Formats: sequence, structure tokens, C-alpha cells
Amino acid sequence: MKEKFLWGGAVAANQWEGAYDVDGKGLSIADVQTAGAHGVPRIIHDHVHEGVYYPSHEGIDSYHRYKEDIALFKEMGFKCLRFSINWPRIYPQGDEETPNEAGLKFYDEFIDELLKNDIQPVITLSHYETPLYLVDHYGSWRNRKLIDFFLNYCKTVFHRYKGKVKYWMTFNEINETMNKEEPFFQAGLRFKEGENPNEIKVIASHNMFVASAKAVKLAHEIDSNYQVGCMVQYPTTYASSSRPEDQLAQRFQMMPNWYYTDVMAKGYYSNLCKAQLRRLGVNLEVSEEDKKILKEGVVDYIALSYYFSSIASADDKNDCIVTRKNPFLERNDWDWPIDPIGLRIGLNELYDRYELPLFVVENGLGLDEYPDEKGQINDDKRIKFLKDHIIQLKKAMDEDFVDVIGYTTWGPIDIISVGTGEMKKRYGFIYVDKDDKGYGTLKRSKKKSFDWYKEVIASNGEKL
Repeated sequence: MKEKFLWGGAVAANQWEGAYDVDGKGLSIADVQTAGAHGVPRIIHDHVHEGVYYPSHEGIDSYHRYKEDIALFKEMGFKCLRFSINWPRIYPQGDEETPNEAGLKFYDEFIDELLKNDIQPVITLSHYETPLYLVDHYGSWRNRKLIDFFLNYCKTVFHRYKGKVKYWMTFNEINETMNKEEPFFQAGLRFKEGENPNEIKVIASHNMFVASAKAVKLAHEIDSNYQVGCMVQYPTTYASSSRPEDQLAQRFQMMPNWYYTDVMAKGYYSNLCKAQLRRLGVNLEVSEEDKKILKEGVVDYIALSYYFSSIASADDKNDCIVTRKNPFLERNDWDWPIDPIGLRIGLNELYDRYELPLFVVENGLGLDEYPDEKGQINDDKRIKFLKDHIIQLKKAMDEDFVDVIGYTTWGPIDIISVGTGEMKKRYGFIYVDKDDKGYGTLKRSKKKSFDWYKEVIASNGEKL
């Protein structure tokens, strides 16, 4: 591994901060999502209802406990922490001209605490925390006005943290805007009667592309040391057979993902993008001004989350059928395939395609686990999962010459699951005493993997 490789962990404000209505913070889209369960979707409300449990409201209360959490990350030897700034903590409605100083002050102190502990901040600007007001009053990213609201927010934090932060990301898993049936988490979109969902997804994505490109250009103007990346969920996909139709289906499955990286990393709508628009039945007119903005705002690096791979095949109508059931792979507690080699394949695909530095900012194993009678958690499954993925990461770097900036495991401390709102889907090296109904002391305690990851970092990936 290279000498200054960034080892660390990754969290999102809506999953760990809590304090959802403290110090002037406005509601985000996460704050009106109830808890679900495996196979039971979260319910999205129009507003906060009394007597309903919303997991984001308390999270794991890191808003008040972050010094304790950062001290534990420091003990593990973290070189960086990827986290998100909660947009409505800075602009409660999202459309104000003046920011909320109390929100900025919180992140002042949070970032300073990281730096004091030699942990580099890696910041996501929009991580499933769009201000709810912008959804209710503007229709979220289907409305071009959000570009200016987002830029105003970016300008504020770029200036505020100049000289303290190097790495930024614009939108978390932006490609899920197209991949989800109704992408509320990703883009705050709920479709109205009579709307063409595909058209709305394409329009919203375009507005996010323009906002991201403008943010990249703005960041470089404010601080030439700023590095701004896009972030995608990367689903390495295999064809189910050597049948040509299945090979084509694999391409069709990957097209909506490369659609996003093509625009953000190349700076234009490629032939692949045009083919994807045709498959969606959507005609997108891009102005000359927007084309110029996209070209000038190409990202500096590509960040990705990687948890599992998929298999694609073609049915009798040549439609793409996707499954995660791979007979060659083991599966985790949530029925996701475990595929470390898929990470190496994905890194090679992205680097060959764009030749931009990559940053693995999410990778981890969710387990339903509890302390034993001695109060210990021996999470050997997690250790094996991470070890096997780091081995493939090293192979991609050392044998395939892929340029990777760093590796941050998802949820280094147990946090609320974004997909289900559960606590029992635990990713952390640090156990948090809280259950799925919100009860618990919130006490932090180390799992077996804590010391294992500490040694991995100390040896720069040599001791696994």
C-alpha cells in the first residue's frame, strides 16, 4: 500500500448524529422515515407524527457524544473519517440566504476535534439529507432551483472549512436515483399522478449533475487544494452464462451506473448515456450552457460503495433480469452475496474506464450480533469479510496498478441502517447499546474486530 493511504471509516449524519431538531436544524428527508425491518420497507410520512419512532431523531446521539467516538477512532489509528454535513443543519429550509450559525459551529468543533486527533475529514455534501422543505415546496431535484440552493450551501461550507478539509463528495450513491423505483432517499423524489417516473429521474439527475459540476468548479476557485469527487454504489455484475443475450443483459444492468460516472467524470453525455436514455424512452435536451458547465466541472476522483455483486440474464423478450443469488458465493445475514473478488473487478472496471483516482468509501458486513455473557462480541465473520476484501483491494493496487486513495469501512461504529432503520444490522468495530425500537443506554464497547482493524492500519495493510 502507498505510504499515505487513507484508512478509516464512514458514517452519515442522519444515521448517527441524532439531535434532529437541536440548535435550529430543519427537517431532512430522513427525519420523516419510520423504522422498518428486513423485508419490511420504511414508511415515508409527510411530516413528523407524535408517538411514532423515527430512527434518525436520535441516531446514536453522536451529536453529543462525538468526542468519545472520535477518541475510539483515534485509538484504532484512523487516518480519515468520511462523514456528511447535514444540509438542513446549515440551511434549515434549504432556500435561505443566510446559514444557521449554530449548525456551522457544531461542524467547526467536530472538524477541529478530528484534526486534533490527526484524523483527516472526508466530507459528503449530500448524503440522503435533502431539506424536507425543498421537497415539499419545490419538488426536490426535479426543480432546477435546487441547483442554486445547493451551490449556496456548498459556498458556505467550502469557505468555512478552507485549509481544514481536502476531500469532498457531492452526492452519495447518486446512481441510485435511477436504480430505485422511487428514489426518495437519494433525491427526495416522490412521483405525482400522471408523471413519467423515468423522465423525472433523468431531469433530477441532470440537475444534480449541473449542481455537482458547479460545486467542483466553485471548490477549486475557493481552494486549489480541494479535491471533489462523485460517489456511486458500484454493483459489479456478471452475465449468468456465455450466451450472447446474457452478456448483453450484463451491459444493460451496468449502463444506468456508468451513465452517472460518464457524465461526472467525462463531462458530457456519452454514447452510452444516449443509449440509456433511449432505453428509458426519455428525450433530454441539454443546453449549450449546461454542456459547458459539465465539461468545466469534471470530478477529481470517483468514490464508491461496494457490498455485493449481481448476476444478469436475458429473458425471452431480451429484458434484463437481475439476481443476487450466485451459487459460487456465500451469503450474509441479509441474504447478500459475499464477493471480495468483485471489488477488484469493479475497481479495474472504473479505473480502466476513467483513469481517475478511486476511493473505496463504503465496504462492510452487517451482522445481527449481541454481547456474550462476558460482554464480548467475537465478530470473526466481519474480520474475515474485511480481510478478504482488503486482500483484493491490495491486488487491484499492487498487481493491476489501480490508483486508490483510501479505504473507509461502512459504519465503524454501529449506526441506524438506512435501508431498514434497524439497529440490529450492525457494521461497527464498536458496539452501541440500542435496539430496533430505540431503547438502550447508547454505551459504546469494542468488538474483537476493533483491535484487528487497529493492527491493519498500523501495518498499512500488511498484517491482516
